Amino acid sequence: MADQDLLDALRAAEAVEFGEFDLSHAGTSGYYVDKYRFETDPTCLELIAGAFADRLGTAGDPPRLAGVALGAVPLVAATAVDVGAPYVIVRKRAKEYGTGNRIEGEFDAGDAVVVLEDVATTGQSAVDAVEALRSAGAVVDRVLVVVDREEGAREHLADHDVELEALVTASELLADRA
Repeated sequence: MADQDLLDALRAAEAVEFGEFDLSHAGTSGYYVDKYRFETDPTCLELIAGAFADRLGTAGDPPRLAGVALGAVPLVAATAVDVGAPYVIVRKRAKEYGTGNRIEGEFDAGDAVVVLEDVATTGQSAVDAVEALRSAGAVVDRVLVVVDREEGAREHLADHDVELEALVTASELLADRA
């Protein structure tokens, strides 16, 4: 169950728009979750970082965090500050200049890494990040997402032995829309 303060903040930030929208996975939708609305709103960002921190727990050292570029970078940065954990940024593909890195930041092989994501639809961008991190030696079995659109991401990630944990589901976010 989503935290009511977070739901209220997302709605107050007008993070959901209604109409006809093309989604990144080539589908269309009657609503759009605008991550920039909640990532640039200080109240939302603080609530999200706190909720992610709660999900990460307090036992031992916090795991290293990873954010999927570009969308989850503000989320992972705010959460890392909140929990005092280092983080890495996973690019969709290696850049073609400078260092050519796909993963920015450092971790050691065998480190537990939790991926933070903004909105999950099919889960493919999270799967891509998990695979890149695993290829580099990280142990990844969790993805935390702000909003799960409930369109297959949970199942797709489960197929890759990854648990999706959502702060908010689309059902919860859209519950008062009649």
